[in-house]
Amino acid sequence: MTSSEKLQNELQSVLSGDPWYGDNVYSIIEGVTFEAAFEKPPGAAHTIAGIVLHMLSWTEEVLDRLNGKDAGPPLSGDWPETGTPDEQKWQNYVNDLKLVNVNLQRVISEFPEEKWSDPMSKREPSLGTDVTYEELVNGLIRHHIYHSGQIALLTRITQIYE
Repeated sequence: MTSSEKLQNELQSVLSGDPWYGDNVYSIIEGVTFEAAFEKPPGAAHTIAGIVLHMLSWTEEVLDRLNGKDAGPPLSGDWPETGTPDEQKWQNYVNDLKLVNVNLQRVISEFPEEKWSDPMSKREPSLGTDVTYEELVNGLIRHHIYHSGQIALLTRITQIYE
């Protein structure tokens, strides 16, 4: 199995498959109402909508890096503003996250196999660039897992305060 195939399989499992640790990202997010998505429970640093936008912006940044752009903070920001609560807006955030990950799957499948072990061109550890391209994608997969766990916890907390 090639590196591209391994990364695609792992990303698919985490996003919409049957990962060994529990629910996948999309099943966790799809269980969130728009009201809960924009609610910030006491003591929470972020809303669920904010976390989804953060995941979206970093996926876009990884796509840019795989497409040869220099590393930098995400163009839409590390933690983009969610704006006012709105059901259609929430659905757009979820759909955008899915779409950007479809694009990521395509780029992974087309990425030259011999480049996966190459280091990224510009070394900037604070931006996560002291890694190979394979480590970059694996890091994003872990990022998705981490934040989906936060979303699951925030979902439970918002249900307590309803």
